Amino acid sequence: MRWSANEITVHHWTLAHGDLHWANLTSPELTILDWEGFGPAPHGFDAAHLYAYTLPGQELAARVRDTFSDVLATGAGRLAELTVAVILLEAADRDPIHARLAPHVRPHAQWLLEHHRDS
Repeated sequence: MRWSANEITVHHWTLAHGDLHWANLTSPELTILDWEGFGPAPHGFDAAHLYAYTLPGQELAARVRDTFSDVLATGAGRLAELTVAVILLEAADRDPIHARLAPHVRPHAQWLLEHHRDS
């Protein structure tokens, strides 16, 4: 099933951290680090980015997906997830962190492409 031009056009932009993953979060008091990528991004980009980094751990991935389901379960959220997937897969040739993520991101992106009209 092909995506229409309207489905791959970002209609809702928001401000985003731009690189939200576990190395940019502190605990026990939450602080978000590394704001150099801050700027406009597709709605749901930060949630999609954090989710992509959890894919290697199924239990954590399910928890993150559930937490951000109000965003990720939308058309805009799926488009943000595909945007993040492209960025991470493209980076897989350049560094080992993204190379380790790629085998998890690739099938998720394929699933998104195949099921984009399910909800």
